[in-house]
Amino acid sequence: MEIYHGSYTKIVAPQIIRGRYTKDFGVGFYCTQLKEQAERWAGKYDTPQVNIYEYEQNARLKMLIFKEMTDEWLDFVVACRNNEPHNYDVVIGAMADDQIYNYVSDYIRGTITKEQFWILAKFKYPTHQIAFCSDKALQCLTFKSAYQP
Repeated sequence: MEIYHGSYTKIVAPQIIRGRYTKDFGVGFYCTQLKEQAERWAGKYDTPQVNIYEYEQNARLKMLIFKEMTDEWLDFVVACRNNEPHNYDVVIGAMADDQIYNYVSDYIRGTITKEQFWILAKFKYPTHQIAFCSDKALQCLTFKSAYQP
């Protein structure tokens, strides 16, 4: 399966990224199946690069897959954004984009209920992310190429 990572540089050897900001699925190296989404990620930089990888699943890895946004997805995102660790190698699911992130924050603070979150959480376009959360998971990626969008 071909997947994409938007960045400011070519990344031949991906690494787990431990940034100061919490992410939807915790620390990891984030990719997507959606080329347009990777181009949006890369577009935030002065020197945008979209990296292309071949992803070959490994059945021995511990995976969590969210086929759609559910209460379980929301609870997992909230836990990860609160720096609660998990033991999955790979997590796949929808992305809480900037607008959705604001609703997640409101839900965390208790200013909206879970029911209100779901009413507000309607995407204008599909999102998708794959978080590679362990070094074992990164071994499933083979760099193919990079381009400037």
